[in-house]
Amino acid sequence: MKNVLNYIESEKERYLSELITFLKIPSISGLPEHNKDTVRAAEWLTNHLQQIGLDNARIFETAGHPIVYAEWLELQDAPTVLIYGHYDVQPVDPLELWKTKPFDPVVKNGKIWGRGTSDDKGQVFTHIKSIEAYLRNGGKLPVNIKLLIEGEEEAGSSHLGDFISENKDMLAADTVLISDTEWFADGLPSICYALRGISFVEVKVTGPNRDLHSGTFGGAVDNPINVLCNMISKLKSNAGVINIPGFYDDVLDLTQEERDGFKKLPFSEDKYMNDLGVNALSGEIGYTTLERTWTRPSLDLNGIKGGFIGEGAKTVLPSHAIAKISMRLVPNQRTKDISYKIEKYLKQIAPKTVKLDVNLLHGGNPVIAPRDNNAVQAGMQALEEAFGTKPVFMREGGSIPITEVFASVLNIPSVLMGLGLPGDNIHSPNENFDLNNYYGGIKASAIFFEKFAKTR
Repeated sequence: MKNVLNYIESEKERYLSELITFLKIPSISGLPEHNKDTVRAAEWLTNHLQQIGLDNARIFETAGHPIVYAEWLELQDAPTVLIYGHYDVQPVDPLELWKTKPFDPVVKNGKIWGRGTSDDKGQVFTHIKSIEAYLRNGGKLPVNIKLLIEGEEEAGSSHLGDFISENKDMLAADTVLISDTEWFADGLPSICYALRGISFVEVKVTGPNRDLHSGTFGGAVDNPINVLCNMISKLKSNAGVINIPGFYDDVLDLTQEERDGFKKLPFSEDKYMNDLGVNALSGEIGYTTLERTWTRPSLDLNGIKGGFIGEGAKTVLPSHAIAKISMRLVPNQRTKDISYKIEKYLKQIAPKTVKLDVNLLHGGNPVIAPRDNNAVQAGMQALEEAFGTKPVFMREGGSIPITEVFASVLNIPSVLMGLGLPGDNIHSPNENFDLNNYYGGIKASAIFFEKFAKTR
């Protein structure tokens, strides 16, 4: 182990240079004009995995972007770790807010700046480099390894679920190691043990067969925007409670141990509000801010359109109005059930003057892992040894839907050993990744393999 850690330390400059090469490829999965770049990133990654000594490094084509797979399966009695990550990245707009070129990474102030640095190229690359350190020092790892790195995470992972279901034997493992989350605070290593799921729906209200003059028809024909706004106002109460019948039926309540643990985390509501530029917070009464964002379901209007929104005035009574609504789900809710319940409720409250369409655009179930699981405990030990600070447990309000697929299809737990920081600006201009977390993450990955090997 000492030789491996010494090797990682001695190769830091090269490890950074290789990451920069990877980051320069603009693999934006959500924009068709970057399809060739996404393929190029998959090809570069596959070649790199071959070069460091992994076996069966190959590309699996899908109806969307490619999936990269590689393995090292040389040990008969050792556990197998499946490493998941993604090589695709978010779009860079608004470009004018970037202080550096998003695909020309810059090292400054102890960080590397550029799109994909933290989400997720930099984080997944830590595991690739730790694997290399083992293979270059003795030629073997303490565990068997499989890597599954997709190119559609930022576009909904549309084809990965089917791929996993169709390749269960190839992907069989004892745990999934994922680094695509962040620490609770700078300098405080964290293991995330639960993620919220999501149900994302589009609601369309249609009235007359064309846009109408609001003077000629106003007061006689129902306005779809007015109707939609009225319906949306009925989805939540003033106390922050979601009014959809049966919405909370399956919600897993917090344990007292979890609540006590959250209270010990260094969280300040004043700093939280100051950072967001708001004067007060809101949400479901009876819960703290962390409990609301981590452990309670939510419902938010993400966008609304209809009628005339240009400069000046146009007295139009629109033909239709559209709203996009996301609901974050918690264990043990299910996206199909919640999508059905909101559609049923909206149909109940929609007036006969309009036609209503509700479409599920995207969904994923929540996930929670036992904190005493061997793999989770190995992750806690690895972070502590690599960074010299005792880690904390946390949840996250966001979603990584594929983690639930690993649990339900492969029947294995996920270890969310994230390395990002709250100020990494993922999905935003000026994304960055702290180099201490990059190099420390490589060491933590190497230590995790050793710790997890001893659990069998």
